[in-house]
Amino acid sequence: MTKKIFRTALAASICLGLASCSLKEDLGSTITKSQADSVITVASLLKSAYDNLQMPYQDFSNSWGMSEMSTDEAVGPTRAGDWDDNGVWRQLHQHTWTADHAHILGTFNSLLQLQFAATNVLNFRPSAQQAAEARFLRALSMYTTLDLWGQVPFRQPGDNLLEAPKVLKPQEAIDFMVAELKAIIPDLPGTLATPAYQANQSAAKFLLMKIYLNKGAFLNRQTPTFDAGDMQSVISYADEITGVGFSLATNYFDNFAYNNDVISTENIFTQQNGPGLSTVRSGNSAYARWKFTLHYNQDPSGWNGFATLSNFYDSFEAADSRRGGPYNIVTAASGLNVGFLFGQQYDKNGVALKDRKGNMLSFTKEVALKETGNNLEVTGIRVLKYPPDFVTSGGKAKDGNDASNDYVFFRYADVLLMKAEAQLRTGQSGPALILVNTLRAKRGASPLTTLDLTALLAERGRELYWEGWRRQDLIRFGKFLDAWQLKDADGAPKNLLFPIPTSGLAVNKNLTQNTGY
Repeated sequence: MTKKIFRTALAASICLGLASCSLKEDLGSTITKSQADSVITVASLLKSAYDNLQMPYQDFSNSWGMSEMSTDEAVGPTRAGDWDDNGVWRQLHQHTWTADHAHILGTFNSLLQLQFAATNVLNFRPSAQQAAEARFLRALSMYTTLDLWGQVPFRQPGDNLLEAPKVLKPQEAIDFMVAELKAIIPDLPGTLATPAYQANQSAAKFLLMKIYLNKGAFLNRQTPTFDAGDMQSVISYADEITGVGFSLATNYFDNFAYNNDVISTENIFTQQNGPGLSTVRSGNSAYARWKFTLHYNQDPSGWNGFATLSNFYDSFEAADSRRGGPYNIVTAASGLNVGFLFGQQYDKNGVALKDRKGNMLSFTKEVALKETGNNLEVTGIRVLKYPPDFVTSGGKAKDGNDASNDYVFFRYADVLLMKAEAQLRTGQSGPALILVNTLRAKRGASPLTTLDLTALLAERGRELYWEGWRRQDLIRFGKFLDAWQLKDADGAPKNLLFPIPTSGLAVNKNLTQNTGY
């Protein structure tokens, strides 16, 4: 019996996302199942699924931009003719996006392509562990889609690609992801010996923690509720992850360094980067996290774009190690500090740098959405979360996708903060305070005397800045519609969800536009 080739990797490469698939009946040739199996290996399909993480998560124009530029942590100023990009960054920060926003469309498609690639693995008789890894990747893509749009286009293995995928509403998506993650845990590796860039039991439990913690917000964005049973699940999974042996890193920035696969004690799930890895995938990798913020005259030479806001920067104590400072080989090779770059910048010989106009390269707290003055190249405090890679490829990796900094999805510090939040939301403020102060002590910050939700949200910001969680946190804590620097208070709750892209609606009749768009 012959079958259409829609269940092969060829179909995956042509169907650019579940909602934008436009396969025709005459696509390819008809081949037998045995013929397909002879040319397609499960290992290669699973690798393809992992590779598809890079665009939606590592590339700053995708989910990171939507989740950070829309918050009080990040801003993308237009600097004369640079970084205008038809206003996409201003629109994200000021919450004035539309259904035709280019990055919203790009993120929607890349997340659905990841889901497709992961699902496709399941069509070719994977081992139990291979199937579990693919199902984890599928759940991760579904989680982010639900977070951003509140509905999830979804296909099961073997579904007809010529038909529009069904769309899961929030409760359906939550139920499916929870059941999937619980089911796959026994088939995933579960020790610290497992590389963080491979799906593992702790990563699945971490994602379950996120689902339970955000469940109330996913079901009611304007007025989230927090079920005591869900909060207890968060606490229980946190304890199980702790039992594996993760610990807080002595140096915060080791979690993001070029050799973070070796020296980080916190990273639970990452994407491996480096020559032959991030260089052969679509999208920018972690190297863009320093390029998009550094000035042209720094080393590495940057693109002089994104900055943080002064109110956020001022929330850090001076002694807080997360605020940054010198970092071994990076500072020695270039003069760069890591963390927040504020004030005069220097080269490796201690010589004060200048911008291209001859001004001192001294980054300021002042920043505007549109910069036109003589100081337009130096406005805004810059953020260097990932220390540039001065080692890989003979040091050339500092300027390209071959940088070996593995991209960090899940960290143990977040496990502790999620547990503290679950405790706080169930009346256990004492244990929550102890957890938060344990983290603050490790980072060199002074202990808090009391802990409420406002203080906990601020601590999450300090610990997890520019890691892609801020929008989700602000929504869960009821703050996303508030005013902050360079943004007025939102006039309508529609911005708690992004609009379904216009082209997505056109090709999937099961999608419905989110209210208000």
